[in-house]
Order: sequence, then C-alpha cells, then structure tokens
Amino acid sequence: MERLLEFVQTNIQADTSRLILERDKWPGIDMDIAVNCIESRLKLKGKVREWYENPRLIFPLKLSAEQCSSSLTGLYKAQLAERIAAQKGNESNMNESPAGPDGWRLADLTGGLGVDSWFFSKKASQVLYCEMQKALCDAAKHNFAVLEAGNIEICNCMVVPDSELLTALFSEFRPDIIYLDPARRGEGGRKVFLLEDCTPDILTLKDDLFRFSRHILLKLSPMADITMVCERLGGCCREVHIVGAGGECKELLVWMDREWAGDYSITAVELTGSEDEGKYEVTGFSFSPSEERSSAPLIAGKDEIGTATHLFEPGKALMKAGAYNLLSTKYGLKKLGKSTHYYIVSDQDSLAAIWKMGKVFSILRCESLDKRSIKQIAAEYPKAEVTARNLPMDTDTLRKKLGTKSSDQFHIFGLKSDTAGNLLLVTSRQ
Repeated sequence: MERLLEFVQTNIQADTSRLILERDKWPGIDMDIAVNCIESRLKLKGKVREWYENPRLIFPLKLSAEQCSSSLTGLYKAQLAERIAAQKGNESNMNESPAGPDGWRLADLTGGLGVDSWFFSKKASQVLYCEMQKALCDAAKHNFAVLEAGNIEICNCMVVPDSELLTALFSEFRPDIIYLDPARRGEGGRKVFLLEDCTPDILTLKDDLFRFSRHILLKLSPMADITMVCERLGGCCREVHIVGAGGECKELLVWMDREWAGDYSITAVELTGSEDEGKYEVTGFSFSPSEERSSAPLIAGKDEIGTATHLFEPGKALMKAGAYNLLSTKYGLKKLGKSTHYYIVSDQDSLAAIWKMGKVFSILRCESLDKRSIKQIAAEYPKAEVTARNLPMDTDTLRKKLGTKSSDQFHIFGLKSDTAGNLLLVTSRQ
C-alpha cells in the first residue's frame, strides 16, 4: 500500500497511457489500480479538495470518482439528512437507537467512493457504509481510517429486496434514515434514467426498506422527470430538492416518508461557496406543484420592456423545478412571454431576492429583431455572447447573423415577447 501511494504521488502529473505501456518498469506496482488512483485523484481536485490534497487516500475506480458528490452537494445532503432525522415523527425510533436520544443513524446502501458517507458522518452519530464492490470497500476502510472518521461501519454486501442479509444488517444497525444513490449505468456503460433501470431498483426495494426506517433519502439524476418519479414512487414522496451549483443542475434528491400522506414540495437550491473551504450559502425557492398550476405569470407590457433595467435568467435548478409562473407572481417579475422563461426586473427589492438564483444582466439596449437592428448591433458590439430563445432561429443562426466573437463583457439575447414581438437585448453581466 505504501509503495502504491508513493508511486501515485510521484506520478500524479504523468501521462497515464505511457505508464500503462511501460508498466514493466515498475514491478510490484499494480499499474491498473495506480492509474485509476491517479486519474481519480485529478477528478477530485474540483470536487472534494480535502480528499484530493490528502496523499494517503486511495481511489481504485475512476468511475466512482466521476460520479461522487462534490463538497458543496455533500454538505447540503448532510444538513438535509440532519433535518429529516429531527422530525417529530421519528423521535420514538431515535430513542430506541443505540445512538441515543440526541443522535441519529444513517445507512448508506450505495457507498461507492464513500464521499457521501463521510459527509453524513460529520452530522450523524453513526453511519453504515454498504458497497457491493470489494475494492471500494477496502479503499473506504483505509480512507475513513486516514480521515479519522471512526463512526462509519463498513459492510461489503449487495442490497436486494427481501434478502436475509438486509434483515440481518438492520437487526444490528437500526437506521433513522436510509440513503441510496442508485447506479445509473446499464449494459455497456450506457446511461439510464428510468428508476427500474438503475441499480438497485428502488421501486422493488422501497417497501422492504420502509420496514426498517421511516425515512429514505434518494439521489437521482438531474435529468429525471420529477412528476414521473413521484408518480412511480407513490404518495410517500415528501420533498424534492433540485440542487444547482456552478451554473449546473447537480442532483435531484427525493425525501420519502413512510407516513407521509400530503402533496410533495419542490425546492430549487443554488449553492454558492468555496470548494476549498467547504463553506457554502444556500439560496432556495420552495413550492408545491399545485401552487404553480394555480398561478398566472405577470407578462411584461411593451412599454415596461422598453424601460426595464435588468434581465433575469433563472438558474438550472429553477428551470428544472418548473416554477415559471409562481416565480413571477412571488417576486413581481415580469415575464417576457408565456413560453419565454426570461424576466425583466426594475425593482431593487426583487433584484435582491433573486440575485443568487440565476443570472442577472443589465439591459443596455432593446430593439425589435429585424435586419436593421441586427446590422446596427453587430457593428456596435462585435464581441459578445449570444443566446436565442423561443425564436424561429436557434442560437448558432443568430450568432452567425450578428457575426460576433465570444466575449464575457456583453451578452446579446434574441427573445420572443408576447407584447413586443421578437427582440434583441444587449446586456452586460452583473
């Protein structure tokens, strides 16, 4: 182990293809594992910096590093689990737990690289890490010891419905929360999105898991359809969290509650902060699907568009949540069109409320989209980013018509307004 770790550190910037071809130069080094460790460590640099910087950690499978949580999302899940465990309805279970009345236990049944388990261990009294691949279990045992995470128990097992192993597992470890992040890879490594195609299949497993814990926290692909997921899982869905960070939609989390009988809520979350420091700020927007259905958007009038000072583009998490109308009515934002999910803003209080929930642009110029405006704006702004939405042309076509080169200073939007027709808006990023 020591020799392998030393080799990885020495060759962290090396060409891994060359290392594989020249493996005979290093007898006694399992080059496949060493290369996986090198490539995995590099992938963790922008995800979990504390792990990346620790030379004593080992990462045997590159795919696990690609799929693991980042520091920001790991911290968010741990705090969400802490809130779930604090529910009144779970007090009797917690009081019976060996963790004590003030502690709580979580079972991570899809342990993988162990990043989520590690973050959960910072909040929970005890964590059970389960993983079917022995190489990952061995690595987790080593890594948790290095990280001094002494409250994590490791089990090399496969979670299947109605298994004797599952029953035996939870007779010893009584979890307050069960966490699953099913593998979203099918045959040949292809990505899958349907619940039943993931491993393990939560649809067949959930009733068995509910025998052992009232609460299940499920991590799914951000591409999953929220309505379909909640319909398939049934009335146990209590909260859906869409987690965005760094301009991307990172995760979709579903809190399942065995005793829940109401509608589920959706929370769109934007995380801003430093991966290096492991600190973040949460900006969230919560609503129920029925609230969105009963809301009508505020559509911007032609005169309002002409005098607007700012343009708001919702972040990826908000867009995924689909609260297009409610966002308008709650914050007083004027939507450009029923099917154009961009909003004009002039009120400072509204700006302050939405600032971290997406991108805010200062409007420098607003023109009807025609040959004349395209020619004028192309001449005045030869360098700008370009976006087209809800127009007869796509972004690439509009960019070619403008002839602009990429630049972060300006952003030109081609957008359809229900009241003013097709528009060209020249903006700068706030």
